[in-house]
Amino acid sequence: MKSANIGASISKIEVLNVSPHGFWLLVDEREYYLAFAHFPWFRNLTLQQLFAIELLHSGHLYWPELDVDLDMACIKHPEKFPLVFKN
Repeated sequence: MKSANIGASISKIEVLNVSPHGFWLLVDEREYYLAFAHFPWFRNLTLQQLFAIELLHSGHLYWPELDVDLDMACIKHPEKFPLVFKN
């Protein structure tokens, strides 16, 4: 006998802190630091824009107001993704 899946996923995502150099995210009970040097499109956002984040599915984050989406692999290992947007 197999149990049925009941209810929705309770995975959490939350911006924990913001500094002049980057910000910290809590994703599925793990903290990640996103440095503005690696993720420059977040540097000049308002807090409201930065905090408006969605977890679309496991491992995929989306900021709808900015139309920016990131895979968790990019956040966990930014050194493996050396291309950075420049104005």
